[in-house]
Amino acid sequence: MKYVIITGMSGAGKSTVLKFFEDIGYFCVDNLPPSLIPKFLELCDKPNSDIEKVAIGIDIRGGKMFDDFFTYLSEIKNEKNLFEILFLDCSDDVLLKRYKETRRSHPLAKNERIISGIIRERELLSDIRRKSDYIIDTSNILARQLKQKINDIFIENKSFDSLMINILSFGFKYGIPSDADLVFDVRFLPNPFYIDELKPLTGNDISVHDYVMNFEESKIFLTKLIDMIDFLIPNYIKEGKNQLVIAIGCTGGKHRSVTLANELFYALNKKENSSILTHRDIDKDSKK
Repeated sequence: MKYVIITGMSGAGKSTVLKFFEDIGYFCVDNLPPSLIPKFLELCDKPNSDIEKVAIGIDIRGGKMFDDFFTYLSEIKNEKNLFEILFLDCSDDVLLKRYKETRRSHPLAKNERIISGIIRERELLSDIRRKSDYIIDTSNILARQLKQKINDIFIENKSFDSLMINILSFGFKYGIPSDADLVFDVRFLPNPFYIDELKPLTGNDISVHDYVMNFEESKIFLTKLIDMIDFLIPNYIKEGKNQLVIAIGCTGGKHRSVTLANELFYALNKKENSSILTHRDIDKDSKK
């Protein structure tokens, strides 16, 4: 029997992930109190049961019973019962935005501010997060990308690392992204903005791309950037980092930064890194 315990921050996507597990043949149960896990799995493991794979969703709503989570897991861990823990994480800012959009209250906030509940929950879940087999940060991941991650881990049995790379192009005149871990300034490259036929286009257009990448400085910069990121990724993973935001900026965030961000994204994807590409300011000039 194969078991997966799905837990993590409230609002990080546990219900969505449970649906993905249903799609790949798991028998799913949500919000099961930890104290009932041994009895539930005993029922699933009876000779007349045709259940082979189980996914159990557990969150902080389990109350005091959640404190003894690992005690209950130790009762079921043996050669016959193999279980893994999937922890869904998310940044405080994104969680706060999701709660405001859905107008839901946080289970630990009660009459307090939502952020107070988020902070308290993060502290309570710190131990289980450290002991989890897989950590997926859903802050900047699309539903289809999350589903692909689940398939890669639990169907394809691909090697897993918890680092999600967010490549972000931006314009310096609109401000440096506050969540950036690494910021690269490509304003040293010739600017397509001053070429009449290229000015209204973006780095997503082939003519702008070819103009930017035709310069030797662009090629050298890209080569050195990829080499550095290749060096950093395994070291970040080793230290437990689960999200890396790489920001590439030019003046307006429309031409040079978009081109280089695209190139870095394609290069990392070829090496099967989990990455997301965002062009924050690509449309801002066109709106004026």
